[in-house]
Amino acid sequence: MRNIPAILKMENNPKIFTMNQIRPWLFIGKYRETLDSGLLKINRINAMLQLAELVNQPEITCLYLAVEDGIPMPHEKLKTGIEFIKTNQNDGRRVLVACGAGISRSAAFAIASLKEVENLCLLEAYKAVKQHHPETLPHPAIWQSLCMYFDENVSFTELLKQ
Repeated sequence: MRNIPAILKMENNPKIFTMNQIRPWLFIGKYRETLDSGLLKINRINAMLQLAELVNQPEITCLYLAVEDGIPMPHEKLKTGIEFIKTNQNDGRRVLVACGAGISRSAAFAIASLKEVENLCLLEAYKAVKQHHPETLPHPAIWQSLCMYFDENVSFTELLKQ
């Protein structure tokens, strides 16, 4: 898997933004990357689960879920986001999951999706995501939400040891 950089000019300073490919069909990114139609096109993204703010892009299926970082995630939002990712994966689409910084909320949905699609335990799914997206670190409250949703008892301390 590879990271493909896109150079954007912001305030006359070139900055490189990348999204990380977790699986051929699953990517994690930041809010800013949802704005870059060129980067989305290069990565052949055709579905986005957006957790920071809705950004409509032509020919890309989008779902916005208002998920705050640092607080427990309601089971219904988790279920809705996971189903969106699974449905698009089953339909052969490449899905970008994006939150503000691409660290906590988007990683949590990627972990949950791998657990569901590949039948991994949460820790194995976390390791798989972290391998391709080293910034992965779900907030403790969000990690606890995942553990409760999937009925797995994995402490945040144990997660940090991985």
